Amino acid sequence: MTEAQFWRFLEGVLWEVHGREPMMAGMIDDPDPGVQAVGHYLMSHAILPRDCNMIPVEFIALMGQLLLQKDIQRRTREAIMMILAHNGSDAALEALAMYNMRPDKGLEVFARMALEECKDWRNGTVMKVDMIKKI
Repeated sequence: MTEAQFWRFLEGVLWEVHGREPMMAGMIDDPDPGVQAVGHYLMSHAILPRDCNMIPVEFIALMGQLLLQKDIQRRTREAIMMILAHNGSDAALEALAMYNMRPDKGLEVFARMALEECKDWRNGTVMKVDMIKKI
């Protein structure tokens, strides 16, 4: 999977067919870079397609391979990590664990949070709750 193929899959298949997860937004205003990194991770949930835990493992494995490649855009890397974090499969966990061994500068907190969230989805300590009711 190339970067262009990833974005076509995300935008043209996942978002167009399934839509995006509903999300509440906010802002964390703190000068601490660590707190800013956490806030950025939280806001990056806006990228999530609905039911990303249902993405076939073949596509998750391809995203994991792309994550580990050099010279991809930061926004692509973040989008992949966010999707993998909410998939919870063996392939997602393995890719995130490998990436966390040598994360890009500035993505250390993002990568660590994605790995921890993936572990939580995998062991069932996180549940999807739709708090928005359709009228």
